[in-house]
Amino acid sequence: MDLAIIDQTKDGVTQFHKDLVTYVLDYAGKYIDLPDNTEMSVTFMNNDAIQAYNRDYRGLDKPTDVISFAIEEDGDDSPVLADEEMDAEIAKNIGDILVSVDIIESQAEYLGHSFERELGFLVVHGFLHLNGYDHMLGEKEEKEMFDLQRNILDDYGLRR
Repeated sequence: MDLAIIDQTKDGVTQFHKDLVTYVLDYAGKYIDLPDNTEMSVTFMNNDAIQAYNRDYRGLDKPTDVISFAIEEDGDDSPVLADEEMDAEIAKNIGDILVSVDIIESQAEYLGHSFERELGFLVVHGFLHLNGYDHMLGEKEEKEMFDLQRNILDDYGLRR
């Protein structure tokens, strides 16, 4: 997976945590059989920055833990390529994940697990949204997404 990691935090994110995001998302991509040339980004930010996105794009004027912006959606308006081989070679950008390090810290403390577990949980959660999973559609979809999320994290080694 081609992953861009952007750090917009005031204090900076450690290389260890950037690497963790890279490894867990690469693992998640393989887990759901994404092509190796899939592209996406993860942006670390503080509460004030993510609050602006949450307000502007979701109408909620408060900080949130993670926001996903899917770039390519399945639909009738997507271009059709005559050559399947050529289609497989073109990188697919699935979108962007924004994550608040402030909320990772507070939720990890509240839930009694590590910063790393919460970070992994949130980026995998956002990653699954980028790949069409949605827990807001109903009980069946919620169970499917949360089971997959838990399995990815547990198999990777980020258990609660």
